[in-house]
Amino acid sequence: MVHVAIIGAYGSAGVAVADELVDQYDEQLELTLIDDGDPGGGLCILQGCMPSKEILSAGKHRFQARHDDRLEGVPTVDPDAVVAKKNEHISNFAEHRRRHVHDLATHDFVEFIHDRARFVDDRVLAIGDGDRRIEPDYVVIATGSTLNVPDLPGIESVDYMSSADVLDATMFPESGIVMGFGYIGLELAPYLSEVGGVDLTVIEHDDHPLDEMEAEYGETLLELYEEQFGIEVLTNTDETRLERTEDGGVRLHADREGEPTTIDAEQLYLFTGRRPTLDGLGLDRTALDPGEGWVEPTMQARDDDRVFVVGDANGREPILHVAKEQGFAAGTNIRRHDRGEDCEPYTNVPHHVIFSGLGVSPFARLGHTPATAAESEMETIVVTREASSDGVFKTKNHPEGRATLVVNAADGTVIGYQALHLHADVMAKTMQLAVEMGLDVREIPDRAYHPTTPEIIDGLVRDACSELSDSPN
Repeated sequence: MVHVAIIGAYGSAGVAVADELVDQYDEQLELTLIDDGDPGGGLCILQGCMPSKEILSAGKHRFQARHDDRLEGVPTVDPDAVVAKKNEHISNFAEHRRRHVHDLATHDFVEFIHDRARFVDDRVLAIGDGDRRIEPDYVVIATGSTLNVPDLPGIESVDYMSSADVLDATMFPESGIVMGFGYIGLELAPYLSEVGGVDLTVIEHDDHPLDEMEAEYGETLLELYEEQFGIEVLTNTDETRLERTEDGGVRLHADREGEPTTIDAEQLYLFTGRRPTLDGLGLDRTALDPGEGWVEPTMQARDDDRVFVVGDANGREPILHVAKEQGFAAGTNIRRHDRGEDCEPYTNVPHHVIFSGLGVSPFARLGHTPATAAESEMETIVVTREASSDGVFKTKNHPEGRATLVVNAADGTVIGYQALHLHADVMAKTMQLAVEMGLDVREIPDRAYHPTTPEIIDGLVRDACSELSDSPN
C-alpha cells in the first residue's frame, strides 16, 4: 500500500496525477486529494484559457465585421452579455471538473479534503488549522500559478487590473497602459481596444514581441496592432517607476531607447506573466529549496525524490496541456519509484498557440524554430511563405501573416513549424503530427482539396522538397 497526497487536486495537473494513479494502482493505493478552491475548478477553467477564449470570440466577430469594407455598420458588443455567457459556460466546465474529482473520492481508497494544506516537515502535511496531520509516502504539489507583480517603484501606490479582472470587466476606462506583452498581453490588448474602446499604450522591452522568433513575425504583429486596433506599442522601452495621478489614474515613467518618457492613463493593466503559487505551503519547513532547477525532468523535486511538482507550480512551462502531460508522467513515475524502478524524464515537443489579434491572426509554434535548430548545430532547410501568396487568405479578407517550415536536411524529417495567420491555430494539430511523427516532408501530400486555407502548408512542403532535391546531402 502506498499513500499519495496531491495538493491542488482541482487543477488540470493534479487531476491528471490522480487519474493516472487510480488507473495504475487500483486497490493498492491510499490517495488523499486536497484543494481549498471555492469554487474549485482549476486556473485554466476559472481564470485562464477557457474564459479568455469566451470573451475573445465576441471581439473577434466585431473586428471582422468592422474590418470588412463589404459590410455596412459595426455591431455593438454588450460586455454584460459577454461576461454573463462566459460565466455560464465556465460554471458548467468547473462543475464538471469538481464532479470528476468528487467521483474519484467515491473509491474507498480515495479521500477528498476541501481545505488547505502546508508542510510542517519533510512530507508531513498539516491540514486546515493543523488539527490533522498526514504523513504520505509521496506528495504532489500542483498548486498552479499566480500573477507575477513586478518589483517596480511606486507600484504599491496605483490600482491595477490583472487578466482575471479583464475577464470579468463590463465597464472600461478611456485609456490604459499595458505592462507585459507576452501571450497574455497579445491576447487581451486587442480585446480592450475592440470591445472596451480603451486607448491603449503597450510597453514592449524589445524591438518587437515574439522575440524568440524571426523578426518578421513580431514586426507583423506590431503592424497589425497599430494599424488595425489602434494600439500604440512603445518598443525598446523599460519601466522605471509608477505614481498615482491626482485624478486617481496612473503615470508611468519609462526609459525609451535611452530617453526618459512619461505616459498617463486612467488604468494600469498588468499582464506581466505568472509565477508558481508556493506561498503558504511551508516549504521552508522541508528540504525543498524552490529556485532555478529545483524540479527534475522526472517531475521530482531535486531535494526530495518523493515530492513531485507538476503544472504551473514547477515554473517549467505554464501551459494547460503541458500541465496535464506532466501530471500523467508524475503518476507513472510515482509508480516506478515505488517499485524501485528508474523514473523517466518528461519531454515534450514545444507546442504553443497564442490567440493574437483576437484569434483572427493566431500564432502557432511546433517543435524547432530556425534559431533553436541552429543552436543544436543541425543542418536544416528553412522555408517561409507569406499568407498573401495564397489567394484564399485574400478572399477571406485576411492576407496578413506568414508561415515557416523547418526540415532536417539530412533525412527530410519535419522538425518545426511556425505560423502567424488566419486559422494557424487549427492547422497546428496537422503540423504537430508531422513534427512528432517525424514525417519525411517528401512523403507529405502537397495538394489540398478541401478546405483550401491549408494551401500555405502545401506551398511550404513543395518549397522544402525542391530545396532537398537541390541539396548535396
